[in-house]
Amino acid sequence: MYTPSLPAHRLGPRQGGVAATPMAFVRAVVQAYAQRRLDAAGVLARAQIAPAQLADAEARITAWQMEVLCDGAMRELDDEALGWFERRLPWGSYGMLARAALSAPTLGRALARWCRQHGLLTQAIGLRLQEADGQATLAIDEMRDLGDLREFCLVSTLRNALGLASWFIDSRLPLLQADFPFAAPAHASAYAVLFPAPVRFDAPRAAVHVDARYLQLPLVRDAAAMDRMLQHALPLTVRPYRRDRLLVQRVRQLLAQGPEAPGDAAALAAALHLSPRTLHRQLAAEGASLQRLKDEARRARATELLLRSDRPIKQVAQAVGFASEKTFIRAFRAWTGQAPARFRQAARAGGAPLPPDKP
Repeated sequence: MYTPSLPAHRLGPRQGGVAATPMAFVRAVVQAYAQRRLDAAGVLARAQIAPAQLADAEARITAWQMEVLCDGAMRELDDEALGWFERRLPWGSYGMLARAALSAPTLGRALARWCRQHGLLTQAIGLRLQEADGQATLAIDEMRDLGDLREFCLVSTLRNALGLASWFIDSRLPLLQADFPFAAPAHASAYAVLFPAPVRFDAPRAAVHVDARYLQLPLVRDAAAMDRMLQHALPLTVRPYRRDRLLVQRVRQLLAQGPEAPGDAAALAAALHLSPRTLHRQLAAEGASLQRLKDEARRARATELLLRSDRPIKQVAQAVGFASEKTFIRAFRAWTGQAPARFRQAARAGGAPLPPDKP
């Protein structure tokens, strides 16, 4: 249903953008043909992949080429799993699972249903969703030897679930970490794009980890949208979502780390696996700004230090990121109507606020 293609930029009708998808995934598709004693030459030609490229481990193809290749292979082999499992998954198998999950009230319930019903398609792998300590983990248990197609299967299965999950809630599903139970392959650099998060190889099992709060988001799609999506499902993992419906909350969480918080927009964006420009644009779309969120975090931190410590005002200013005491006093007065010392005095006098400072 979906393919582990990398995002394409400057996508043209024939060129397909930047060549970044590893040739290892192309060879896996060709192997699926070989298992059926069929020739992949036709689908390779339609995807504009020269046979000589197959032997070049350094070669890359575009997202457009991978879409054409996998769409053609799934239809010709009538197998959406492309040879991974003990039996074929006829065209529409994953669409059936997607429809079954659509009626779930939240993403967590939809993914749990997806995992459970995936077992109806194959006994080769098992999917499970776990939640602990604010983190949700979608893991794959291997029930049999997946052979040479193991990497392609595990990567595709996780990308499949992530693509559908993002579509269900109309939001990015930012990863905290991705795990794979094999040594880093020669094309390991591609994983930074396939799974934009810290990637751990030689892990106990294949898994992706996300903030558990995303599981509580409601599904925003209906049956008509599902019909349209299934007609063009492959691009779901090629053109990743930019919108993040929990971005404001995630930024607040990072900024609340106090001295450990990223210091500027570039560092904050890097922690969120975004560019600074994308970060500002997405916050604006959510009706927020980075400066306003930083001010909120600074105010909360400053208030806590003023009420719970005896630090001099100058040290409080430094602790919340101000270069000078005067700048901090001016900002704090704008936030609360009082200077920091007056605010502290009022709180320690019994909690009754003093009147605002006169301008």
